Amino acid sequence: MQKLLGLMRRCIDDYDMISPGDKIAVGVSGGKDSLVLLVLLAELRKFFNKPYEVQAVTIDMGLGMDYSGVAALCKQLDVPYTIINTQIAPIIFDHRKEKNPCSMCAKMRRGALNQAILDLGCNKVALGHHYDDAVETFMMSLLYEGRISCFQPVTDLDRTGVIQIRPMLYIHEKTVDNFATRQSLPIVHNRCPVDKTTKREEIKQLIFSLSATYPDLKERIFGAMQRYPLAAWEPHGRYKRPKEQE
Repeated sequence: MQKLLGLMRRCIDDYDMISPGDKIAVGVSGGKDSLVLLVLLAELRKFFNKPYEVQAVTIDMGLGMDYSGVAALCKQLDVPYTIINTQIAPIIFDHRKEKNPCSMCAKMRRGALNQAILDLGCNKVALGHHYDDAVETFMMSLLYEGRISCFQPVTDLDRTGVIQIRPMLYIHEKTVDNFATRQSLPIVHNRCPVDKTTKREEIKQLIFSLSATYPDLKERIFGAMQRYPLAAWEPHGRYKRPKEQE
């Protein structure tokens, strides 16, 4: 817990993610990443030098997933929890029969989440993207789109006035997995029909293969993103690359 909190706090400080009085919505899908983010932000608020509130929000896609375990965790953490019921999955898979559903799904989920955030009076939303997500997104943009690009650590959503933050960017996926297992977090099984068959999964496997020959591949890519730097990726603090832990 202390190790992960230290990495998260350094990321928050490096990118000025939190200001005093923020009301931060955590987008909770029920997966390990968002649940670990929720636990860490709930714990960090106890001693962080800038007081803030946490609100958990789930966009129910209409796939029949059970979030009762997440609700129990939120009660344990003393975090208010809201579930927004939608029919996003039936619209995409049953009615529209989209051949490439991920893009439309992401847009519809973002729209529902942003509206929920505004209704709850939150000014920021925290997303569970971690270190490996950033590296994979960079590689996806390069190989599939021919662009040097990635999502930003902090994004100002101009049309809504909400600010997106990604506080787990210094934490490796393996560390997230280990923490979720040790804490016995109530992970909700993803019932999406295209789960694990996406372009991101292809890139994940490519990076895994290349890392056998180039062990520091992910660290070099992540460091290049900050040193280049990509838009909004230059840290304000003195950054030290977090090494992947077993």
